[in-house]
Amino acid sequence: MPFVLTWQQSWLPRPRPVDPPEALADTERLWREWNLRCGYRGDYDEAVRTSLRTLKALTYAPTGGVVAAATTSLPEQLGGPRNWDYRYCWLRDASFTLQAMMTAGYEAEARAWREWLLRAVAGHPADLRIMYTVEGGRRIPEWNADWLSGYEDSSPVRIGNAASGQLQLDVYGETLDCLHVARRSGLAVEDEAWDLQQALMGYLEGVWDQPDNGLWEIRGPRRQFVHSKVLAWVAADRMIQAVDRFGREGPADRWRDLRERIRRDVCANGYDAARNTFTQYYGSNGLDAALLLIPRLGFLPAGDPRVVGTVDAIARDLVHDGLVLRYRTEADDVDGLSGHEGTFLACSFWLADALAATGRRHRAVELFERLLDLRNDLGLLSEEYDTVRHRQVGNFPQAYSHVSVINTATILTDQVKPGRPPRPGG
Repeated sequence: MPFVLTWQQSWLPRPRPVDPPEALADTERLWREWNLRCGYRGDYDEAVRTSLRTLKALTYAPTGGVVAAATTSLPEQLGGPRNWDYRYCWLRDASFTLQAMMTAGYEAEARAWREWLLRAVAGHPADLRIMYTVEGGRRIPEWNADWLSGYEDSSPVRIGNAASGQLQLDVYGETLDCLHVARRSGLAVEDEAWDLQQALMGYLEGVWDQPDNGLWEIRGPRRQFVHSKVLAWVAADRMIQAVDRFGREGPADRWRDLRERIRRDVCANGYDAARNTFTQYYGSNGLDAALLLIPRLGFLPAGDPRVVGTVDAIARDLVHDGLVLRYRTEADDVDGLSGHEGTFLACSFWLADALAATGRRHRAVELFERLLDLRNDLGLLSEEYDTVRHRQVGNFPQAYSHVSVINTATILTDQVKPGRPPRPGG
């Protein structure tokens, strides 16, 4: 029985009637035509195409913004308090999302995402937010819908996200890396965008050594998170490349000095020589799955013994039933929250990437294919997986998880499209 639900603001004209069978046929035709544009050819074609369709479905067409997930407050622990609103656009997703789109040949979508990014971050660098609304709005107050019991009695149900006001230094590196990927991929970056990048870099030069809340949006005390410092290094590195490789004007020598100072600082204070691993933050005994990105971002080569040691330490200490935790929630009370969470799917893909980079391709393929088996009947992934209950948890479907499917499939099949630039850090 076909039916139509129609909504419109009361002060606007009534929308034209919709013919359900015709609308369904048009929708199917548009999606089939869009699917044919996919440029990926490899062993994981179905998984990549499904993940690309998911990213497209999570995109707000009028602005090009890609939301992290379509839901709020689906719990990371059933019955627990780790429930967040993910219906916003995170700057952190920008670089990997753009890379995934360009890898598969979806230039128009990549261009729209880059344009959303440029509009959203315009303004004073100190006012940069880690997330924005799909329209680029900056105000995302968080409140609890206390009259709702939550999904399977998991409360609170949160609307908005207070993490939007946190200091997360890694987003400066993510933003500059995204624009670097765009430039290297042939997406023209205007002079105004370069002015913005210099302003962001100038601000970061003065604050990179401050403690922050980190990429996991820690609600405990600010720390000197290693990943944040590595992304500050990435910011300087990408700006240097813009000058050296693309002829942009800027103080490259000053940035080179900063890049080297950051590397020395991280290696001196964020590395535990006794255990041969980088740590979550300076002086910490804990680990962080984000450290798996060190070789991919180009901070150190994959063959560096410190990188191999870090990958091995994470595989040993953060892996639960074969999948990767972001960090140990009980370690140092780092996030200031009670309860625990499931294994983080994007981090598990990152481990597959790191295993492949360090010469353990067979283990990488095994992990990747196990992760694909966790998808539901529609090929969709949430944020996390509960290895005890054997079910997906967290907000759904999760863009970060599907971006990781695309990028890891590309790495493992060495899928190189003619004329495609190297990956970030390459």
